[in-house]
Amino acid sequence: MKQPFPFSAIVGQDDMKLAMVLTAVDPSIGGVLVFGDRGTGKSTAVRALAALLPPIKAVEGCPTNSEKVADCPEWAEIGSKKLVTKPTPVIDLPLGATEDRVVGALDIEKALTRGEKAFEPGLLARANRGYLYIDEVNLLEDHIVDLLLDVAQSGENVIEREGLSIRHAARFVLVGSGNPEEGELRPQLLDRFGLSVDVTTPTDIDDRIEVIRRRDAYDSDHTAFMLRWQAEDAIIRDDILKARKLLKKMKTPDATLRDCAELCVALGSDGLRGELTLLKTARALAAYQGDKTVTRAHVKTIAPASLRHRLRRDPLDEAGSGTRVTRIVEEVLA
Repeated sequence: MKQPFPFSAIVGQDDMKLAMVLTAVDPSIGGVLVFGDRGTGKSTAVRALAALLPPIKAVEGCPTNSEKVADCPEWAEIGSKKLVTKPTPVIDLPLGATEDRVVGALDIEKALTRGEKAFEPGLLARANRGYLYIDEVNLLEDHIVDLLLDVAQSGENVIEREGLSIRHAARFVLVGSGNPEEGELRPQLLDRFGLSVDVTTPTDIDDRIEVIRRRDAYDSDHTAFMLRWQAEDAIIRDDILKARKLLKKMKTPDATLRDCAELCVALGSDGLRGELTLLKTARALAAYQGDKTVTRAHVKTIAPASLRHRLRRDPLDEAGSGTRVTRIVEEVLA
């Protein structure tokens, strides 16, 4: 099977790559929403991230990738109790997926052959401790959106049907991509994404040439191309692992908390999720950069991605949400 395009070989799109890396440092940030033109590397970056992420340890045969035998669901048929190393799961949620495929359903084969009521886990079980990727997320059916909102809120998938009462852990980082021309995202789901970034088609001729050159090398001489970028990807992976350790010791001054609060008040952000996400993301950025204390500089860097999708619409302001955030950041945190 052909390996995904290397994460470090993606030309430009720095905001998108940084946002994805920071969710790998701290999954509790809440996921990434990537909106932009077709053919700008959105799905390529997600596939590349899957190959880049450090592996996880999980109980062999556990359908929810649990790290401890005690955490495996009672209905799971575990072959052994030993831990195995496996890639961080990155699961695709297709637009046409049925509710049963997403949350799980009755195992028809066992019901017919053995007369047993058994559970067949769905995509949410497979995505536990990993990533759930939805391409064209703005076209997702409403009832599936409602399911995701419930699970994203609780971190648990609960199924009640056909005489079965099943629950299992479903904690994952949600990554969505889409084209804004094809429709808007429901506000309830939009708010569940920790970060939001916009990607555009590169206009610089040299950048476009480099994109073509690298993609052609990936297709025509795959092995040599992967070897060329292997070390670069390894550096990013090591930096993610170091940042995870540093994050636990990160210091957050009261001045940084005040910066987050004042900025969200100035932007008119509803609720407190904006402040919390901004703080978590700034901490992850500081850890990824090897710093031991969160500063105003970290907050300013990550504010557009953390807050642009939380703004109330202003019909009198023709500037984009990212531009509005940047402008207010400069005013409040000058």
